[in-house]
Amino acid sequence: MTTLIRGGTVVGPTGPVRADVLIDGETIAAIFAPGQAPDGPEVIDATGKYVIPGAVDAHTHMELPFGGTHASDTFDTGTRAAAIGGTTTIIDFAVQRTGEVVQDGLAAWHGKADGNCHIDYAFHMILGGVDDESLKAMDQLVAGEGISSFKLFMAYPGVFYSDDGQILRAMQKARDNGAMIMMHAENGPAIDVLVKQALERGETDPIHHGLTRPQELEAEATSRAIWLASVAADCPLYIVHLSATKALEQVRNARDLGKNVFAETCPQYLYLTLEDQLGAPGFEGAKWVCSTPLRSKHENHRADLWQGLRTNDLSVVSTDHCPFCFKDQKELGLGDFSKIPNGIGGVEHRVDLLYQGVVDGKLSLARWVETIATTPARMFGLYPRKGIIAPGSDADIVLYDPNGRTRISAETHHMNMDHSAWEGWEIDGRVDTVIARGEVIAAGGEYTGRAGRGHYLKRGLSDYLL
Repeated sequence: MTTLIRGGTVVGPTGPVRADVLIDGETIAAIFAPGQAPDGPEVIDATGKYVIPGAVDAHTHMELPFGGTHASDTFDTGTRAAAIGGTTTIIDFAVQRTGEVVQDGLAAWHGKADGNCHIDYAFHMILGGVDDESLKAMDQLVAGEGISSFKLFMAYPGVFYSDDGQILRAMQKARDNGAMIMMHAENGPAIDVLVKQALERGETDPIHHGLTRPQELEAEATSRAIWLASVAADCPLYIVHLSATKALEQVRNARDLGKNVFAETCPQYLYLTLEDQLGAPGFEGAKWVCSTPLRSKHENHRADLWQGLRTNDLSVVSTDHCPFCFKDQKELGLGDFSKIPNGIGGVEHRVDLLYQGVVDGKLSLARWVETIATTPARMFGLYPRKGIIAPGSDADIVLYDPNGRTRISAETHHMNMDHSAWEGWEIDGRVDTVIARGEVIAAGGEYTGRAGRGHYLKRGLSDYLL
């Protein structure tokens, strides 16, 4: 079956251009100048709309066990919500905990996702226990499983934490096999001291989650990770969910020196704040407890992060989607902020929230597409199958209406959550139509996708590395 998307403005990493897009089956067959496509295909009218590649969310946590519970979105509900919001590929995190076999952790995540995903998906691998066996497993996953990125934690002692020696060994292995090391960069042992001291003073409200994780401890860990990667022969390093000015400075300095250092941020750090969200009255702030935490509006974090996106010191915007319901899940931390499950849900809203940055003059159209689609695909070995509108690429395409309007609310979102971190936000644009591998799965407010349609994607190595 052939389909022609006609009359729209195709937006890619080089900018917008008027063009028509021909789809043949599951892939893009050709790009035509307006009016030059052959007659015959079924036509989708894209007049007045942007035609962009389906978004790639490179950081999600469906069904992640955390803090005595688990993330409330399954691969079914989470990928459905992603699809409705214009994301057609996710990269989730399979988990190995200390003492577990890496391959067993991967098999568990395949079991969760297989047959349940509405869109295509891939995995990174969390290494919670770096030892001789897990280092051997890194080679096997790169060579045989299509997993070319491994996440380590400098935070959460006793859960996922790796010490500097373990980090260095994993980095050395990644440098040998071409993988990317992803790093949660916060100084966990120091944070634990500050948390204990705050609780002893009776400071139990959600805002203290942020106050006990100061930006200096994010910056210190970011710097330490960068220098450890340098010792490991310039191992490729990707800092996840970067939230603050001082951490961004460490990344910028490393990139200015030509290091293989990359970083992402998330919509919550571009828009939300310590005072307005985490500091909400009573226990309401628990809705916005995530790590790294939201930062103070009285400092320049948000403006600096937007600038980092423009200069490419921040390469990607992901969601770190890890939702928990307020009732019975976030409430586990009533009276003790350290027991609030860490995570915000947002996989449905990233395309819209970043488009608002275009409307507000903070990003170009091209940079919008780069940060939500093209660069994550290239960063994590999915390009050019994903992340670009080009002949031969998968026909993952979103028609975005700049004249539409989106109001975000828990009453209308599709994520499995009883609240929204973005309640009442108005976006000056709207996802109109979503096409995944050539099939229209959402249009005009109607969803026609289905669980099981998504395929597992074996990834190659990052395009950004030699």
